[in-house]
Amino acid sequence: MSSSMTRRRVLLAMAGSVAVLPAHAQTTASPLAAPAVQRNIAGFRSHRWQDHFDTLDRSAVLADTKVRALHFWHRDGSAPLVFPTSVPISPELTRLGYTEVVGKVDGPSWRPTPSMRERNPDWPAVVGPGPDNPLGSHALYLSWQYYRIHGTHDVRKVGRQSSDGCIGLLNENIAELYARAEIGTRVKLI
Repeated sequence: MSSSMTRRRVLLAMAGSVAVLPAHAQTTASPLAAPAVQRNIAGFRSHRWQDHFDTLDRSAVLADTKVRALHFWHRDGSAPLVFPTSVPISPELTRLGYTEVVGKVDGPSWRPTPSMRERNPDWPAVVGPGPDNPLGSHALYLSWQYYRIHGTHDVRKVGRQSSDGCIGLLNENIAELYARAEIGTRVKLI
């Protein structure tokens, strides 16, 4: 190698040429290179109520199952609330679309659905309010049978795919949402 073409200059030139390639071309690295890291396209994203609801004549909830966040807009126009959530563990358990809050329970009892009992016959028929209750401290019942927005005593579940269909919040977050959401609050899951 000549003195003007040192190994260091060759490596620097190669590194510089990779930096100007389009992103899709940079992922075709040599077989000896570490696998390319995929960008996290499911990062947090803020939503506007106008993109999902016609009016705010009733309060509105948007549960984004991709980014695992719940947005709440009160009909009085106050500042929106945004909370981290747990989401269903599989697409088969995920229901998307519009529904509404049809009931509110402080200290709910939990009853496994028939399909849960089929998969887990040893589960109890009912778990009353308290620290062992999967619904946590509060629950908003939706017009879809068996679907809820509820709290959890297991904080490890929030931010993960960990539910059998419901949207789970930390107990302090569901308590705040429970206090502000009314019966008839519109809900959309995306």
